[in-house]
Amino acid sequence: MISPSTTGLIFTRRRRSWRRIMIGWMQNWDACSMRSPEDPWMGQMSLPRELSVRDGRLYQRPVRELDAMRRRQIQYTNVAVSGVVKLDGLRGRMVDMELRIRPEDLQNPYQKFAVRFAQNDRYYTSLSFRPRESILKIDRKFSGSRRAIIHQRRSLVKTADGELKLRIILDRFSVEVFVNDGEQVLTATMYTEQEADGISFFADGTAQIDVAAYDLQ
Repeated sequence: MISPSTTGLIFTRRRRSWRRIMIGWMQNWDACSMRSPEDPWMGQMSLPRELSVRDGRLYQRPVRELDAMRRRQIQYTNVAVSGVVKLDGLRGRMVDMELRIRPEDLQNPYQKFAVRFAQNDRYYTSLSFRPRESILKIDRKFSGSRRAIIHQRRSLVKTADGELKLRIILDRFSVEVFVNDGEQVLTATMYTEQEADGISFFADGTAQIDVAAYDLQ
């Protein structure tokens, strides 16, 4: 499943203001048979998302209560990424990561940037961005899925000179990506073994990134 296919809306009142909260079903009918007989569960729900409208566009952001689940912080600033880069201490399958990406040289911008997660020597899922096309893509074809399902989704995103802001939330068997403060959201389930917990970055050319990552409890 790439994006929530069934949603429910919850209206909450907080200090005389209403919040519209959406929860999506992270599964689809084609993938229902992917459940392992050993698993006591079938599919999962997305994180609760607060909905808002700005300039006629729907925005989705994780509810603020999620911040209380953040634990150990890892932070890097102005990291140059060319080829494959791994950052000390950054790994896991329950991670809340904020990422800012930009060209190191505006006259010679990077051609492609990617984040790989749920990664080991055999498997990974990737999120990649090509600034010239403004295309953001999530790809789980190397995640070890057990059948021929849809593995990729592409989204056209707004950027200024190849700059992009992402919030990537991993939750054992899923990834939810919030683009530019919720302007767009990409979601995927992945059934990669839990021992695959590596996270790495890749750039064709040179990109500069800021990373703030937290373990989730």
